[in-house]
Amino acid sequence: MADPARARKIADRIKELIAANLEQVVKDPDLGFVTITDVRVTGDLQHASAFYTVFGDEAQRERTAQLLEANRGKLRSFVGQRLGIRLTPTLEIIPDALPENASHIEDLLRSAKERDEDLARTRTDARPAGEADPYRTKGDDERSPSAPE
Repeated sequence: MADPARARKIADRIKELIAANLEQVVKDPDLGFVTITDVRVTGDLQHASAFYTVFGDEAQRERTAQLLEANRGKLRSFVGQRLGIRLTPTLEIIPDALPENASHIEDLLRSAKERDEDLARTRTDARPAGEADPYRTKGDDERSPSAPE
């Protein structure tokens, strides 16, 4: 079992290598605008998961996913040559759900804001039920008129 700090350093190095050299390794004009968002390496340094996002429509995302999967071996070889460790971790390339999660959160925030605005509009004409000031003050009589004598 490797040190977690070492695993994090290797993950950061793999992220840098893939992000900086992706176009040179894949060499395909259909490759979309890819951003490597994160890389996670297991504690035994045997497996690395690289997460990515693609700017573009659904067809561009699918084509980029196919290209990355087809060139996974080339990427692993490139990373292995540059890492300088005894064993090169297997490489898994996973589309990141970050943009979808972010848009879902934005939709939730937008709907909450709309509900707050609707509630604020209904409050403008609202009046309290009962008296305007239902609490006793020092000037009031000790006995209320409705209290039994």
